[in-house]
Amino acid sequence: MSDDPKDNGQNATSHRAVNVTDLTPNDGVLKGKKTDIQTPELWDFPMNYPMSIIGHEGEHESLLNEVKLILGSQFPDFDLASIDVKPSKTGRFHSARVNLYLTEAEQVNRLYAALDSAKTVRMVV
Repeated sequence: MSDDPKDNGQNATSHRAVNVTDLTPNDGVLKGKKTDIQTPELWDFPMNYPMSIIGHEGEHESLLNEVKLILGSQFPDFDLASIDVKPSKTGRFHSARVNLYLTEAEQVNRLYAALDSAKTVRMVV
């Protein structure tokens, strides 16, 4: 701090200790790819799994077609007519809402990997 009474500590250089967090990834924290289930013990298979697949702006029809291709190839018994597509409040985005029946973790991993590589998919909730 400055000894100048007019300074009021505003121009003072602080020499406080700073705690720095190590951001180096720990070994074994992430298992597999980013689309893989990281905590399989929290999943209770078989299960119904509702999800919303949100598309990029202006991709309404292509989103629906791509979602149908992905779900049709991975879930042959899934009723593609049950996909509910809704616009966002502003109408800029659309989401495809589905309810899937999952029996194992590998199904989830394959599904998220396919959705992650889909060009029309912005995010999955």
